[in-house]
Amino acid sequence: MLGEFERFILRGEFTLEAELRFYGIHKHEWLRSHTGEFAVIGGTTIGGFYPDYESAFRAGLQKFGRRSFLIKQVFAEEPVHFIY
Repeated sequence: MLGEFERFILRGEFTLEAELRFYGIHKHEWLRSHTGEFAVIGGTTIGGFYPDYESAFRAGLQKFGRRSFLIKQVFAEEPVHFIY
């Protein structure tokens, strides 16, 4: 018998796919009033906007508990990070 994780993978759904899609849909709207802030998103629910990652993480745990959620900083252009 398949577990919940195996059924999830077989359906073709991937962790945080819905959250990233939701972010993409609302990004331009959020840029007007939340540029640089950290958005907390669980599924298609916005958990709020926070000034720093730590605040966003604590709020995400409080709102979504052990479910997955996305923390994404709202920027017009995604920053590029180099790892050497």
